[in-house]
Amino acid sequence: MGYDLDIRAIGDPDLACGVPGGNALLRFVDALLADGDADAARQAVRAELGEDGLVHAAGVFGNFQMMNRIAEGTGIPIPRQRVADEADAIAAIGLEHMVKSQHG
Repeated sequence: MGYDLDIRAIGDPDLACGVPGGNALLRFVDALLADGDADAARQAVRAELGEDGLVHAAGVFGNFQMMNRIAEGTGIPIPRQRVADEADAIAAIGLEHMVKSQHG
């Protein structure tokens, strides 16, 4: 199963990401990270992906939060080669400022 993905939707919620229910998932993550309307975001995910989809989305979100906190807490750097390999994706979703803060 293939999808026509547009990773720019990560930074621009007006763009369709190309995954069924994907924009609802992006709004869900944004609501959880930015203290947004989490109830409305949960309802949107449930409406598009069902109860199981919501449970899985919450589990994935929680796992990534845990892994990111561990990585940040231990100071694990992003290797420069990885940054170079992913430069197009980093630019497409507007994360250049995060890379510059780590690699100068």
